[in-house]
Amino acid sequence: MIGQEQAAGSGVSRLKVADLAEIIDGGSKIVNVQGRSIALFRVKDQYFAIANNCLHRGGPLGEGEVRNFEVTCPWHGWKYSLVDGSFSLIPTLRVRTFKVTVTGGGVFIDL
Repeated sequence: MIGQEQAAGSGVSRLKVADLAEIIDGGSKIVNVQGRSIALFRVKDQYFAIANNCLHRGGPLGEGEVRNFEVTCPWHGWKYSLVDGSFSLIPTLRVRTFKVTVTGGGVFIDL
């Protein structure tokens, strides 16, 4: 269920994109929000959100394998940090990341 609220005094939209139970540890969920495809990940009870499109050919990162806070694109093997979106071989190349907040049993991202 996706819901929206205004983050206190920031002008940022905070959107509920999942319930905590929806994503298992090591798992992911792809959500489409305001015309954007975003991949949510849960690793060791931490939640991360990144753009769902690999920089190489647009592969669906939310369908990739997650290991050690890194996701591997299922199409051609490019690896990205879930923490900052950086590409493993050229860290200055990055996919967009989104701030994640967990509260009240829900997972929220800021847009």
